Amino acid sequence: MTTDEKIEIHRGLKGVYFERSATTFIDGKAGELRYRGYSIHDLAEKSTFEETAYLLLYGELPNATELAAFTSEMKAARRIPDAVTGIIRAMAHAHPMDVLRTAVSALAAFDPQADDNSPEATQAKGVRLTAQVPVIIGTHAAIRAGKPVPEADDTLGHAANFLWLVTGRKPSADAAQLMDRDLILHAEHGSNASSFTGRVVIGTEANLHAAMTAAIAALSGPAHGGAAEDVMKMAQDIGTPEAAAQYVKAKRAAGEAVTGFGHRVYRTEDPRARHMRDGVEKLSREMGEPKWFAILQAVVEAMRPYARFGVNVNVDFYSGVIYYLNGIAPDLFVPIFAVGRVPGWTVQCLEQLQNNILIRPLTLYDGPAPREYVPVNHRG
Repeated sequence: MTTDEKIEIHRGLKGVYFERSATTFIDGKAGELRYRGYSIHDLAEKSTFEETAYLLLYGELPNATELAAFTSEMKAARRIPDAVTGIIRAMAHAHPMDVLRTAVSALAAFDPQADDNSPEATQAKGVRLTAQVPVIIGTHAAIRAGKPVPEADDTLGHAANFLWLVTGRKPSADAAQLMDRDLILHAEHGSNASSFTGRVVIGTEANLHAAMTAAIAALSGPAHGGAAEDVMKMAQDIGTPEAAAQYVKAKRAAGEAVTGFGHRVYRTEDPRARHMRDGVEKLSREMGEPKWFAILQAVVEAMRPYARFGVNVNVDFYSGVIYYLNGIAPDLFVPIFAVGRVPGWTVQCLEQLQNNILIRPLTLYDGPAPREYVPVNHRG
């Protein structure tokens, strides 16, 4: 590098395009999100998680025959080896994200296609992992509560079965539909931190389980996956709708962010948020606890002056209350994010493998100038 050569640093790789993708379109200024060309609004309102997962993995919405076969394939994979259950028992005290990461890594030892990175094998492993992740979470939830490990219910769809596994109760049709919608909204979101991490790992020609393990590790960080849990805690701290304005005022005066507002990509309201807003209003009434929705809306109103600065509601603002109303423990809120995101992580890995190149960015050295090594007995 010459002394007059200017190098521009893009911290966090902000604004840097590192690859092309045919999966997810995001327009942060317009607040638009599409999977494979389909609006997130159409998918959230008209599709199911199984349909959306198929769309992400195979590029097109399935016909009735394809959907039935795909659903059967997923249901057949709703099991984990006894040895993996044993690992979960051994770490029952650990955080659910640590358990999930470890169990997904362990599954590689029992998957006959673990080291096959062909598109067909990667898709098949993605389907299995999509089915197995809810089982891992449900198994851990039961073991740490001292309850029998639940069996998957193959009469239930993916979202309803997940609720059954983690709560021990068959959900209402409305609760199941809302969870299904939540999983659709979280299924894919471009090159976010966890998806990029998965691509880096699969780019080394490691296997999908390794990439998924790394993606889960990235998601476990509160800067990426923790908003839903934090929003519920915020709502509980506020306590009443009338206290929301003062809470927001105090936060802003202290220069602190209000959880559930702002996004690295969107400068307007997160297009996924409206579908959660409508759902939490309905579910809170159904569960006889309308105050939570009222508190959230009071926070939204108090934050309205900041919208012009691009600080708007994101998808996780409403999700936490939905999970809470379903009786799900707060430390399972981030694992729920993973339940929805497995197909997205898989398709990111598939795209990376299609035209693979080792992801190896540069850092600009700004340490000490060249200096002489001094033997230890001559150092002052």
